[in-house]
Amino acid sequence: MTESGLVRRFSQNLLGRDLAVGDIHGYFALLQQTLDGVGFDPARDRLFSVGDLTDRGPDCAEALSWLARPWFHPVCGNHDDYVCRYQSCDLDNWIQNGGSWFQQLTEIEQARFAERYRALPLAIEVQTQAGPVGLLHADCPFSNWQGLLDKLDAGVSGGQLRAIKNVCLWSRRRIELLDESGVEGLVALVVGHTPLGAPARLGNVHYIDTGGWYPQEGGYFTLLDLHSLIPVTIGASR
Repeated sequence: MTESGLVRRFSQNLLGRDLAVGDIHGYFALLQQTLDGVGFDPARDRLFSVGDLTDRGPDCAEALSWLARPWFHPVCGNHDDYVCRYQSCDLDNWIQNGGSWFQQLTEIEQARFAERYRALPLAIEVQTQAGPVGLLHADCPFSNWQGLLDKLDAGVSGGQLRAIKNVCLWSRRRIELLDESGVEGLVALVVGHTPLGAPARLGNVHYIDTGGWYPQEGGYFTLLDLHSLIPVTIGASR
């Protein structure tokens, strides 16, 4: 793995599988059940996450222990960004969207979460036999993946970084427009953020948030194999 602040790059996994999971939102116990159900081997396999680790679910406090696992690699989601900005974000909006767990932590615990979340990359690139696969939380602000990496690697800051993060963390424009133009320079871009009843694809952009964080309404965790681009779970947590 190589790192450049906002980007993390991973070489091809020659030992096992690379799986990506949709938004987690504090349902780590159900995620573990899903991994167990597909025979996930932490000695060989890697799990990539499209972010939103916490808020809403019962296991938010477990996020730090998951981040310490050497095979678990998330990008930052918009809910994770609340934690990064916990001293300046819109607190009422955050609590309305599941952030009350954070308010119950001690100041030391809050600072520990914020420090760890601030180290999350905005983008991940994973090499596969077919070529690179990218992961973001919501969408890519450029038509070409390299355009995003160039900006992030160069240490973009200020208003330009805020504009990039706004798309990467929040945008639903592509899926609302059913835009199939895709993102050049990648075999696939894998995102979450928009909850769906089943995994979906627009061009080479794969949407994998299938609501593992609302199992009471039939949601489940999708695990997408980054080498075959085929989900290995369909309704596994129902």
